[in-house]
Parts: sequence; structure tokens; C-alpha cells
Amino acid sequence: MINEFKKGLRFEKYKPEDISPFEKLFDIFKELITYTSGDFDEAFEWLTQLDKEYNLTTPEYTLDDFLEDLKRKGYIREEIDTTNPDGKGEGSIKITAKTEQAIRQNALDQIFGKLKKSRLGNHKTKVIGQGDEHTGEFRNFHFGDALDSISMTESIKNAQINNGIGNFSLTEHDLIVEETNFKAQMSTVLMIDISHSMILYGEDRITPAKKVAMALVELIKTRYPKDTIDILVFGNDAWPISVKELPYLKVGPYHTNTVAGLQLAMDILRRKRNTNKQIFMITDGKPSCLRLSDGSYYKNSNGLDSYIVEKCYNMASQARKLHIPITTFMIAQDPYLMQFIRHFTQANQGKAFYTGLKGLGEMIFEDYEQNRKKRIRGK
Repeated sequence: MINEFKKGLRFEKYKPEDISPFEKLFDIFKELITYTSGDFDEAFEWLTQLDKEYNLTTPEYTLDDFLEDLKRKGYIREEIDTTNPDGKGEGSIKITAKTEQAIRQNALDQIFGKLKKSRLGNHKTKVIGQGDEHTGEFRNFHFGDALDSISMTESIKNAQINNGIGNFSLTEHDLIVEETNFKAQMSTVLMIDISHSMILYGEDRITPAKKVAMALVELIKTRYPKDTIDILVFGNDAWPISVKELPYLKVGPYHTNTVAGLQLAMDILRRKRNTNKQIFMITDGKPSCLRLSDGSYYKNSNGLDSYIVEKCYNMASQARKLHIPITTFMIAQDPYLMQFIRHFTQANQGKAFYTGLKGLGEMIFEDYEQNRKKRIRGK
């Protein structure tokens, strides 16, 4: 019988289904449109060059076919420039919100893996009480417990043990309550350095940072929808950006005003009702700029300016008093910068990672969940 059963089974190496020509090109296109900061013409030009070099298309499915499919599926749209004085507007192609979402999902899949959407979308805490996550542990009913927390199966079983089956009765002393965990919400601000150094020395640092931001946004939207995430960028000044702006984010000719970024981050978090708050800061350079009260800028790119550095330490201490931990992801490993980050982290009692670009996303994802667990235990 066993031999017959074995004969009926065949084990073969799993072979995924072949993707369509459109999907193959679309995967490459999503990468290119991210690197070109949403510039469709530049991305398509790169795609054309790659096609010439690697034969990505076939006579049956050309780049023209791909372009038509992008239009038909709603990934791009044509816009006419009506500001031309002769009335003959020139057309241009722009990506749509559907493409922006596809780029975020692509970043999520690359960085965090294919995560399934959580139905409730909250993080667990270690606090036991009247929450909404069942633990499998039971206790006696106490006055004030919610009625919907009573386990009828355990209570009836308890009543039979206490009062017998023949003369069944259920009293308050027989009631059993199932313990639950609270689920807490987290408010996060992600700070992205867009100073000029993020593209210096032949290394593109802004694109990985941008991908991390898009992946983190998509993660929270799909897995933890009750959490909030705000994104801001900082150069000479700091300003918030919307999720829609992320694919188009570029580095500017800026210095690094870390203080302005931290001030804005704390202003944003002060308005959040969630108890648990945190700041993630992605940067590769030293703080080199401050905005003075008269609107002018104080700048110094030579080494670590003590005046600017002290302002940063003060901001770190203020965040600590507000119970806002700051996690710094330093995409540089200069000894003097590492020393500054150590003192900054100590002033905030936060954390710091001295990392390259590889693994940055996984690191932020892990810290996102670990940070909030530690914050809950400390409440």
C-alpha cells in the first residue's frame, strides 16, 4: 500500500510561471523611473538603450507596444503645455498615481519582502488588559470587566465543575475572562537628508533613501494602517513632503540643516495623538547650516562647527524630554562624524547605525518594530 502511494507522487523543482513581456519590461521601467526621479522621457531613453544592449523586446512585442500598454493600463498620461504663446502646446508624458503606487509597492517588495496585509493593522504590546488581541490566557471575572471579554465555553465548564451537571447554575463566581493585549499605534517621522553630498563622490545615496521611504510608507499603509508616517526633507531648511512627491525627490545644492529637520519633526509629532512616537533620520553628512532669527543662514562646512553641533545636541535633549527617540542611519563612516553621532545619540538616548546603502531598508524595518516594542514596555 505504501509503495502504491509512493508511486502516485512526483516531486519536481518548482518553476514559476513565465511573466508576460509587459510585466518584464514594467519591472525594469519601475526601477528606471525611480532613478530618474519620475522623468518619463529619461527613463524611457534608458530603457531603449538597455533594449539595444540586452534585447529585452521581440518583433512580436516592441517598445512601442509597451508604450501603448502603459497608456491603456493607466500608468502614464499625456499632458499638453498650454502656456506656449503661439497656441501650439507641446505634449509631454507623465506618470500617474497608479504608477506612483506601483513604485512604492516595488520598493516594499524589494526591501521588506512580500508582506501580506494585516486585517487589524496594529502592533502588539506586552501590556495585558482590555485590548483586542486574544492571548489564550484566562482569569476569574472582576467587576468592571467588559461582557464581551467573558469566555462562555470556559465559564460554563467552570460552572459544571463548581455546581455539578444535574443542577446547572451559572453565577458571577463561575465567570472566566480571556486576557487580551492592547494594540498600540505608532507615529513616525522619517527625515531624509537632501544636501548636495547625497550625490557626491560618484555614489547615488538619495535613490536608496527614497526607496526606503516609499517602502516604509507602503508597509504602514498595508500592514499597519492605524499607524502614521510623515516624511520631511532637510537641506538649508526643512519642509514636509507628501507621499505623492516621493518618486520625484531630488537632491538640491544645499548644506545640512539638521536642527531645522528635528524642529519640524517634533512639531509634527506634537500634533499626533498617539502616545508612541519616533524619528528616523537618514543622513550622510555633518550638520553644516543653521537658519538665524533674521532669516539669514549660518553655514560652515569645514569640520564640525561647535555652535551648530551644540544646537543639534540641544534638539536631541528636547526630543528626549518629549519621549521621542531618534534613530539615526548614518550613511558614512568618518571617525569624527561617528563621534558626533555618538554624542547626539547619547543626548537623546536613542540609537544610531553606521551603515552603507546595502541593507538600509531591512535595518529600518526591523528597528521600526523593535523601537515601538521598547517604547511600550517603558510606559
